[in-house]
Amino acid sequence: MPTRLWLPAALIFLAACSATPPRPVTHETVADTPDESSVESPLLRARQLVVVSTPSWDSPQGELHRYERRGVVWHEVGQAHAVSLGRNGSAWGLGLHPVPQPGPEKHEGDGRSPAGVFALTSAFGYDPQQNTALPYLPMQESHYCIDVPASPLYNRIVDARDVGAAAVAGSTEPMRLDLHNQGDIRYALGIIVDHNPHAVPEKGSCIFVHLRRAPDETTAGCTSMEETDMQALLQWIDPEQHPVLVLLPEAEYARLKSRWGLPEVALLQ
Repeated sequence: MPTRLWLPAALIFLAACSATPPRPVTHETVADTPDESSVESPLLRARQLVVVSTPSWDSPQGELHRYERRGVVWHEVGQAHAVSLGRNGSAWGLGLHPVPQPGPEKHEGDGRSPAGVFALTSAFGYDPQQNTALPYLPMQESHYCIDVPASPLYNRIVDARDVGAAAVAGSTEPMRLDLHNQGDIRYALGIIVDHNPHAVPEKGSCIFVHLRRAPDETTAGCTSMEETDMQALLQWIDPEQHPVLVLLPEAEYARLKSRWGLPEVALLQ
């Protein structure tokens, strides 16, 4: 039985359960040189980008692209693929990017995925271990992510065996969905997105990249994808490269591209 811990949803500090895997590269495209002189850029430390582009603020579907920085140039890695977002699209969240920005703002229960730039800190899942260099937490039936804004544990993953049943009462985020929801596979593999790291009440909680059950299935505010795509993402991410998620509608991406030093994205759509 693993050590019983309560953990911030965006900060799980555990040793990875496997050695650093090889990072497969199937094709590369040289992208724009970042403007590293920009004091507004939230990408200055990042050497890996997971870019999710959506057609508009209200779109529940998007595309995911991966990039690596070599020197001062971004190179696209692997194959782009479709992802699902919040049922109502996206809205500005709290992360590494400057705030405020023009556009809708994320709040608890709005059905929107957080837009912006966010660190990718840890992985989780149902199995005891996974082939990833990220710190990995195997979830148990007693793990919950607290999405109750009034709770002192808001936006944290906790173990009910430690904090007690009353502390997790009202949370709609059991981390073993398979055991709480008739075999639900969505949290069998996931990555924690460092959104709202200071747990500001009502600003959104428990944001993950996770599996989806069907291509047209949307989320409550996460980013979801097929299992093969998730496996490739987990095997590629290297925490030493300071990986970040960039999620933006196309118009916002174009507005911030030069200012933040974002790569050119060749959309599949």
